[in-house]
Amino acid sequence: MTLVTETTKVFLGEADIPTHWYNIVADLPTPPAPHLHPGTKEPMAPEDMTAIFPMGLIAQEGSTERWIEIPEAVQEIYRLWRPSPLHRARRLEKALGTTARIYYKYEGESPVGSHKTNSAVPQAYYNKVEGKTRLTTETGAGQWGAALAFATQVFGMSCDIFQVRNTFENKPYRSLLMRTFGATVTPSPSDTTQAGRALQERFPGTTGSLGMAISEAIELAVQDPNASYALGSVLNHVALHQTVIGQEALKQLDVFGEQMPDYLFACAGGGSNLAGIAFPFLRENLEGRASVDIVACEPAAAPSLTEGEFRYDFGDSSGTTPLLKMYTLGNDFVPDPVHAGGLRYHGMAPLVSHVYHEKMIRAVAVKQREAFEAGVLFARAEGIVPASESNHAIAGALRQARAAAEDGSSPVILIGVSGSGQLDLPAYAEFLSGDMSDT
Repeated sequence: MTLVTETTKVFLGEADIPTHWYNIVADLPTPPAPHLHPGTKEPMAPEDMTAIFPMGLIAQEGSTERWIEIPEAVQEIYRLWRPSPLHRARRLEKALGTTARIYYKYEGESPVGSHKTNSAVPQAYYNKVEGKTRLTTETGAGQWGAALAFATQVFGMSCDIFQVRNTFENKPYRSLLMRTFGATVTPSPSDTTQAGRALQERFPGTTGSLGMAISEAIELAVQDPNASYALGSVLNHVALHQTVIGQEALKQLDVFGEQMPDYLFACAGGGSNLAGIAFPFLRENLEGRASVDIVACEPAAAPSLTEGEFRYDFGDSSGTTPLLKMYTLGNDFVPDPVHAGGLRYHGMAPLVSHVYHEKMIRAVAVKQREAFEAGVLFARAEGIVPASESNHAIAGALRQARAAAEDGSSPVILIGVSGSGQLDLPAYAEFLSGDMSDT
């Protein structure tokens, strides 16, 4: 009997792990707007940020260099899970009856099951080398909190995490994972900070938001000279660290024999996941080697790109962060408590906002039930339960794949699957029971 086999996934070797992060600022036709000091409203100077960030990250935040070398100590930890696999979704294609060729880059094989470790490890490293012993942060769904808890444990640091109250209560295993790695986890808004108490007075009975949790984490950091604040998305240096994803995907598609995808879909909340997979492909567009249609898939409950305003706004609810030029729903916006906690943010990364404003990418909003319907179909076809956030990208891609089935075209579709949904099963239970709201 002769077996005919087709490649279903491509793994690269450790030698193929990127040695540099890609900084898209170097290739943008127009520079992004600078961050502004919240008091003076003047462009932020490096010394303005030293209260919460180490100089290594501050330099990356304002860098215009195209390639920034990844420290060997960070590359060593990356080897635990990088390179991540690129799959050809043949069973999903068959289930859809589509003529499209669908690929997905899966970040769920990292130590905590998401792309967030790509930035958590370097952030912990740069703080460690500058003598910091403690990091504070916020987390929505818990993917970022778990990633930073892992990273601080690797470098022998302590970690204090404020988790959005809605997900703290509805996804208990996320906080247990953070605590397993040694972190302290507090539901936000809390009574432990002045910001938390004030926010509870402003929003009685609130289920919390990422902006609220950021305010609490920053307050804790500035009170301790041995502490820094770490952010899981939005800022330039976070987007920078995530570009290992797209760099690997470029190589892997080549192994599959594909020149470039026609479409790239990625979920977008704060913007780091989208930037990570998309910016290396956007570079190909900018240099005239490709024309990839890059689509940011955001939740209808927090539609910053599709319904927000492009203006300066604070990154947190209390107005303590630098002012960022971004698409925003307003820093006092409190989204509905949807299950994609990692996407429940009022704004979008300044770099993602800039390329969207310049029409280099586009965006779609996805409602919750459509996202989970796509996630269940994906799981049954591919055997991977996606994170709630990833389901939005999958839903966007399925729209395109079904359109291809109708018109007989054969586009190449690339999906960024940002993480595993094994700890999101209560959300799937709500969808499967028919009780999920369609916000």
